[in-house]
Amino acid sequence: MVAAAKTGKVVNLKKGQFMSPEAMGHAVQKVKDTGSDKVWITDRGTMFGYQDMVVDFRGIPTMKQYAPVILDVTHSLQQPNQSIGVTGGRPEMISTIARAGIVTGADGLFIETHFDPANAKSDGANMLDIANLEKLLTDLVAIRKTVNTL
Repeated sequence: MVAAAKTGKVVNLKKGQFMSPEAMGHAVQKVKDTGSDKVWITDRGTMFGYQDMVVDFRGIPTMKQYAPVILDVTHSLQQPNQSIGVTGGRPEMISTIARAGIVTGADGLFIETHFDPANAKSDGANMLDIANLEKLLTDLVAIRKTVNTL
């Protein structure tokens, strides 16, 4: 992290799926101690049991105290360690998680998309079909505008 911060580029710290939001404050501080304030935090969800990820939306405002927060919507919907040997996912929840992220103050979203998720080389089980991207983004911008007026 220190070497990355010294490049002068933005350092994107991905919250470990086992870490608390509060623990990210220490990682951010390590970057800031180099003299750089170019640091973001990406939340990818938290492991829940052995085969599911959840997003604790309380973590977004907590981590925003330290740095801008990006919500990795699609990776937080992964279902690792499935009995079939391939990571599963919940793509039907992408819109729900993205909307909730905007409402709770996420500064940005990361959403993997593909023209044919079922045949993507990686993470297809939790990708958004690109045909649905424009509508989702339009909805999210409207939600952000509304939230900003409150």
